[in-house]
Formats: sequence, C-alpha cells, structure tokens
Amino acid sequence: MSNTINIPQLNLLDYTEGTAVQQAQFSEAIGRAFTETGFVTITNHGMDKTLIDELYRVIQQFFALPETEKRKYEIPGLAGQRGYTAKGKEKAKGANTPDLKEFWQRGQDIVGDETLKAQYPENVIVTELPEFNTITAKVYRQLEGIGRWLLKAIAVYLKLDEDYFEDKVVNGNSILRAIHYFPIENPENIAPDAVRAGAHEDINLITLLIGASADGLEVLTRAGTWYPVKAYGEDIVVNVGDMLQRLTNNRLKSTTHRVVNPPKDLMRTSRYSVPFFLHPKADMSLAALPNCIDEAHPKLYPDCTAGEYLDERLREIGLKM
Repeated sequence: MSNTINIPQLNLLDYTEGTAVQQAQFSEAIGRAFTETGFVTITNHGMDKTLIDELYRVIQQFFALPETEKRKYEIPGLAGQRGYTAKGKEKAKGANTPDLKEFWQRGQDIVGDETLKAQYPENVIVTELPEFNTITAKVYRQLEGIGRWLLKAIAVYLKLDEDYFEDKVVNGNSILRAIHYFPIENPENIAPDAVRAGAHEDINLITLLIGASADGLEVLTRAGTWYPVKAYGEDIVVNVGDMLQRLTNNRLKSTTHRVVNPPKDLMRTSRYSVPFFLHPKADMSLAALPNCIDEAHPKLYPDCTAGEYLDERLREIGLKM
C-alpha cells in the first residue's frame, strides 16, 4: 500500500471566476481528494499576504501578554468557544494527556437574525490590543466567504444543488482559532505522550488553515504512516471534518491528523497556527444524504443535528463537562 497521499493544490479562481469546464474540473478535483484523503491546498483565495502577516503579528502579541492578563479572557461556562483557553485544557479524543497549547477562539457576529443571535455567546474583546479584535474579525469574514465557495464546489461534486449548504452556514456557528504551541523550557520533563496536538479528526464541516509559523502538521495515510502537510506560500490547507463525513456517510473522509513536537532543541520555541472551523447552524441535520446510501454503503450513523454532535464532541475532548 502506498505511503503517498493525494493533496492537490487547487486554484479557487477556477471555480469563482472560471468557465463551466474549469468549475467542473475544480469540483471534481476537490471531491476526489476529499474522497481519498480529506485534504487539499487552495491558492488564489483572495486573502492577501499583508493581512495574513498582520494576523500572525497580533496573535503573537496576544499570547505574549502576561498569564494574568490572558486569564481575564477565559470565560467559565463557554467550553472554550469564545475567548482564551489556557494550557492543559484540551486533549485529543481518547488521549490521557492534554495538548501542549493554549488558544483563543472568535465566533460568529450574527447579522439580521436576533433570535439566532441570542443563541450565540458574545465575542470577547481584548482591551489591550484593539488591532487584535479588528484583524481577527476581518480574517473570520474572509475565511467564511472562502469556505462558502468551497462548499458550493463540494455540493456540486455530491450532485446536490450548488447552494445546498448556503442557508445552513450563513450565520453558522463557525470558529476562528488562534493557537500558540508554547515553548517547553525543559523538554525532558514533559510526559512521554505529551504532544502539540494529539491525533484527531476535526468536528466541523470543513477546516481552513492559514499556514503556520513552523512545520509539524501530519496526516495519517491509508498505509498507516504519517505524512507531513506543507502549504506553499500563502496557500490555505483545507480538510474535511467529521460533520461532513457523517453527512456523506463516509464518502468524504475526515482524515486523522496531528501536530508533532519538533526536535528537542526546538521545543523551546513557539509555533503559531490559525485554523477556521466552518460549522453550520446548530439545527442542521447530519442525517446521511440519501444519494450516499446504497446496498454497498449502508447507513453508518444515527441521525443527529450539528448542535447535538458538537456538544457530544466538546465533552469528549475535555472542553465541556
């Protein structure tokens, strides 16, 4: 069995501004990759390097704040869904040891739906760093827009209406997460199974990752080996989450991935990463699509909503009691 993995680099302009042929080719390419491995990289997505650089600058400024300052933004009862989450809180499903990270989460700013707005917690504002708030809000909106285009291409691949996901993800429960894999001054003293991010699958529909400040992301191949994933320049890495895998009855693959520790001499340095977890509204049904079920592919999961599934998973990874 091959240890290689199909992670194609796709040009988003082929879908957003391309001919009908280019759009069809893009849809087929992303669908095929998501069927085989669950990962692609996307170029020409519209987010410029200046904004990405500004994003990484402000998140580094936030995580450089004193611990007491950051702790002001850790809000009890939100299960890490807004604001700051300190070290030692989140772990991969089934893991015994928490990941070696701390993170910040920004959620949806609801527009035009007061009933839905009441269901979401308010975003947390960092008073020391006004730029942090404005830049993360801008990045959130841009990544949400890119994700909606990608879901259109996925819907076409699945032979659904191109706008199948639109009413489910507009004002959806998506999350922008800024992660700091903090320095370990004495690597010899950490638990043997302590890693930056344990092997896991994402919860949501799709994840969009804007680069990272260092290597470390790896994908599990079908041969059972780990394959490093690298973005090129400002490319965005996109992968399938468990909600989309569940919706498609495992046709699209939510591939296991992890962030490994660097060599011991580099454990004393930080790594930063910013994934965008594209979630639908809580009431979206994750019942398997009828055209993904047949005699050879019987229904694999009980019906549930996105909100019910998210709640279950947050408990499994230690963010919710």
